[in-house]
Amino acid sequence: MEKSPHSSRKATVVKTGRACLLTAACLLSTFASGSPIDIGSGDPTPPANAHAMTAAELYMLYRDKSWQWPDGAGRLQTDGRRFTAWSGSGDKVSWAVGRWTVSDHGRLCFKAQWHTVSGVYPNTTCFSHKKFGDIVYQRRQPSGDWYVFKHAKPADDEFSKLADQDLVSENLERIKAGLQPEPQIHSNRRTKS
Repeated sequence: MEKSPHSSRKATVVKTGRACLLTAACLLSTFASGSPIDIGSGDPTPPANAHAMTAAELYMLYRDKSWQWPDGAGRLQTDGRRFTAWSGSGDKVSWAVGRWTVSDHGRLCFKAQWHTVSGVYPNTTCFSHKKFGDIVYQRRQPSGDWYVFKHAKPADDEFSKLADQDLVSENLERIKAGLQPEPQIHSNRRTKS
């Protein structure tokens, strides 16, 4: 039994309609559940199914990078996990030397001695990291707000402030020299009374 041209056309329309409905359903379910790109551009709070980054992931993200800050930079070297930094200018300039550590709980910490004009102060600063797809969320510990550290697509975010070049050493040496206390001049001569 031969099909009529009308029934063949009707079968094609039905197949095309089903394909369109299937495509639309897939697109709607993607938008309804929220793709990583959509979530990363909106609410800065990580979704419930985001996972803490591993120590290996954090190490690969930060190793041998300089993190540019508005008034300074920190350098995370792989050799000995050395952390060096400088911040501020004038009377508020400071520099630091210490170590950086990572954990499998998504934690990056800088433990350093900060040198200022008024003395040396130990300080530990930590950040938590969570990942959802290609999006990395970060917050300062213990009570900072979450924000998107790295978007799924390149953006002007904190991740873009990680540089391969050393943005610390040259400034660090200059600042250290400027913060050195003036040498005390002691006289060995005794005065007669």
